[in-house]
Amino acid sequence: MDTETQASMTPLLPGQSVVIHTRELRKVYRSGFWFNQKNQTLNNCSLDIYEGETFGLLGQNGAGKTTLLKILLGIVRPSSGNGMLLGRPLGDRTVKHRVGYLPENPYFYDYLTGWELLEYAAGLFQLPSAVQRQRIPELLDLVGLARSAAQKKQLRQYSKGMLQRIGVAQALINDPDVVFLDEPMSGLDPLGRFQIREIIQSLKTQGKTIFFNSHVLSDVEAICDRVGILAQGELICLGSIHELLGTTDLYRVRVQNANPEVLRQWMPDLEFKDGFWQGHLKGQPQDFFSSLRLMKAQLISMSLARPSLEEFFIQQLQQRGIFKSQ
Repeated sequence: MDTETQASMTPLLPGQSVVIHTRELRKVYRSGFWFNQKNQTLNNCSLDIYEGETFGLLGQNGAGKTTLLKILLGIVRPSSGNGMLLGRPLGDRTVKHRVGYLPENPYFYDYLTGWELLEYAAGLFQLPSAVQRQRIPELLDLVGLARSAAQKKQLRQYSKGMLQRIGVAQALINDPDVVFLDEPMSGLDPLGRFQIREIIQSLKTQGKTIFFNSHVLSDVEAICDRVGILAQGELICLGSIHELLGTTDLYRVRVQNANPEVLRQWMPDLEFKDGFWQGHLKGQPQDFFSSLRLMKAQLISMSLARPSLEEFFIQQLQQRGIFKSQ
């Protein structure tokens, strides 16, 4: 049984529902002077996303991630296949008020201030003025934008990180049940990425369903319940981090200023590399920590000895001949 089949059989929790459902979605674009050239960007994509789940979709540029997201939002129609969003067929307008969306490269009216943009977005959802006065300050606080700056500063003066934050805020103005984020970490510095991760985590605690595309695999690994990998339009892997990467009780450890003879009792494969002693821990971590304290050594890092999501991603592409290492 492959990983995708296993993941599709994951049982629902009591009261949990399927929020996004697709079966064999396919999208073919036509190009050329006579529109006689076919470019298939999505092929037989079947996927279920559950209520309250944070789902990350991975893939190279051109893999079909944005195409899938736009089909789910009803922006693009599939060539074949079908799906449901919040219990309604894809493209149904009656669910739009329950959905939030941040495109990969959003264009905002840059003469507006951040506050005015949120007022404009709230107007599209016909939110009452009283609700707007409460909702807008809450969102500005959530995304880490000062209210004074949002009220006075035009969007043309915003940095990339500030634009991403106000973009997330406008995606949440209607208090949506499902939030779609297309490359929300794109172009952000480490602090900005951390703040976006914190926002996604806070949305999860509110019971929101989050679907986002990303190239930053470490962020996906840290915050997603499940991930999927798209390659050349096909969903080649789908499952939780543990299902894809495996579980292990073996730890990879890096230590500094320690006695190697003592360390070797804990790490038979001990080696010195890049100024640190490192190896795989054999024994109970708590006992190992006590030994380090006696030696007055410093624990630099400790992680499960399994491949990272990035390593797994590259491995999957290599196995299918999509990517070849130099």
